[in-house]
Amino acid sequence: MKQDIFQAIADPTRRAILTLIAIQALTPNAMAEKFDMSRQAVSKHIKVLHECELIKPEQSGREIYYHFNAKKMQEFDNWLAQFRKNWETQFNQLDGLLSSIKEQK
Repeated sequence: MKQDIFQAIADPTRRAILTLIAIQALTPNAMAEKFDMSRQAVSKHIKVLHECELIKPEQSGREIYYHFNAKKMQEFDNWLAQFRKNWETQFNQLDGLLSSIKEQK
């Protein structure tokens, strides 16, 4: 069953894993060393991220390195962009209202 990208990024550990491998590809063992949890627990997080296509495995000898999938994150960012424009407009309107209230005092 394919995981939901929103569930994947909702977990702070998975966001931390994404941050780590955005800088450098890592093996599951190298990732597990960065967290206070078992290798099996980290593997479950990796599985969710992989099923959402946020990370990509690459075999190198006997090791598997996981890479950040920037293309998938870009798709997510493009989806968010439609809302970002609306938020920015509302925040700008709020800033204007607060400024006018401040000037009236």
